[in-house]
Amino acid sequence: MKINWMKYRLLYAFVSGALIALSVFSLLNWGLQLGIDFRGGIVVEYQFSDDFSSENATNLLSDNNIEVGGIQQIGENNYLFRLGDVDQSQRDKILELLNQDGQTAAEIRFERVGPSIGPELIKKTIYALLISAGAILGWVALQFKSIKFGASAILAMLHDNFILIGIFSLLGHFYNAEIDFLFVTALLTTLSFSVHDTIVVYDRIREIRKKHGGTIEEVANRALTETMRRSINNSVTIALMLVALMIFGGSTIFWFAAALLIGTVLGTYSSPFVAVPILVFWEKMQKRF
Repeated sequence: MKINWMKYRLLYAFVSGALIALSVFSLLNWGLQLGIDFRGGIVVEYQFSDDFSSENATNLLSDNNIEVGGIQQIGENNYLFRLGDVDQSQRDKILELLNQDGQTAAEIRFERVGPSIGPELIKKTIYALLISAGAILGWVALQFKSIKFGASAILAMLHDNFILIGIFSLLGHFYNAEIDFLFVTALLTTLSFSVHDTIVVYDRIREIRKKHGGTIEEVANRALTETMRRSINNSVTIALMLVALMIFGGSTIFWFAAALLIGTVLGTYSSPFVAVPILVFWEKMQKRF
């Protein structure tokens, strides 16, 4: 069945424009809620007498308004807690909470630490992203023998990452979702997923154009029809796994899985409905002028 996907490209532009506008509004008004990785906090080592559940401890402390950045086992009964900044009363409260239900906890070490993601690391990450984007632009342009393919793929990639950041600004304002090291990882994963899916569609456009010819709109419509099912099946498989992680993975990785899920949805949407329409528009404008 032939579907004229490009007939609705103004609708796709409206959806993307609305999401970008919402992201800009949220970022300007509320910004991002930075986690311990960006702000710094404290590191406390506790020694426990019995078996210890880091998930239960995370939930217990969070329920008492104590920010938990992570809990890491460093010995048989020793655990390292990364927490937000706490005063002496909260420090005593933490020890009291951990000494419940027959459990005995002793504080072994307490120290304040700076952010693990500092300005220098952020700057290097931005440089790495720019270099990666340039490399992707060059490689895609070389493979498809046109700068239009590379530039369109990069614009779709930036579209996904910016909206993901904007959505997390909203989630931070309404649900206290924080930006931490895991979010940065999800952001980079979204970048690669978006480009991968776009290249699959572009490769099909190239093959159809070589074998059958036709206008860019006809070629794009046929390529999307032939790749859409594969793309959706692939994305649904990933989404189901991420939803399971959100439900059963615990609070520690909940927002990480949520970021990956949002990135997957955005990448699935942008490949056919952002990257391809940009390419079609570019080619039509090029022929007109």
